[in-house]
Amino acid sequence: MPSSPQPNQNEVDALEVAINQAIAACGGDARAAIRALILANDFLENEVSELMKAVSHAYVRGRFQSYTG
Repeated sequence: MPSSPQPNQNEVDALEVAINQAIAACGGDARAAIRALILANDFLENEVSELMKAVSHAYVRGRFQSYTG
């Protein structure tokens, strides 16, 4: 069974920086940072859902052509 790819050090460093920035943006409160990230993720999931509905309706109405490569 193939193992999952390990992130390289640059990815790990960038993630650590992003984590520190999120916590710092919330005044050092990790719980507040998690809360803010959950709310942001929820917002983005709703946006994706709305966009998928809009594209789906447009596709059904023939406004989008399928890609034939």
